[in-house]
Amino acid sequence: MDKRAALTETLPHVMRYARALTRNADTAEDLLHDCVGRALSRLHLFEAGTNMRAWLFTIMHNIHRQNLRQSSRRPRTDSLTDELAERIGREADQNDKLMLRDFERALGELPDDQRHVILLVGLEDMSYQETADVLEIPVGTVMSRLARARAKLRQAMDGNGKPNLRSVK
Repeated sequence: MDKRAALTETLPHVMRYARALTRNADTAEDLLHDCVGRALSRLHLFEAGTNMRAWLFTIMHNIHRQNLRQSSRRPRTDSLTDELAERIGREADQNDKLMLRDFERALGELPDDQRHVILLVGLEDMSYQETADVLEIPVGTVMSRLARARAKLRQAMDGNGKPNLRSVK
């Protein structure tokens, strides 16, 4: 498979990661465009036989980090709920939607370093080593951030996976 075909095949994963990073469809498209543009301009640097997805995620992560530094705020207007419901493979019922909303909120409250790890390992199904390569951190750091993120998500979801509902009087 040639490099351009490998890049094209990986785009759905890269777009999903962009949406998860930015939490905004328009910003995600801009991030994807920047990532693909940079990747195409540097395609000659990609080593055949290595992981195209990890290479693109590294580029995207670096662009996103640069964008955050240049911006004073992070957009949080769009929701991952529809994306997560689609990944489940069926129309989510009301309870599922509430759980997804609570999960999305808890995910958004994680520190960026923990959120990036949980997105790469959990959503993108990357290995610890691939995640470490993308984020340019040691594997042990991936493992500790992942453990902390999972613990915080479990705590936020009340440990039982039920939506956090409040009483209205």
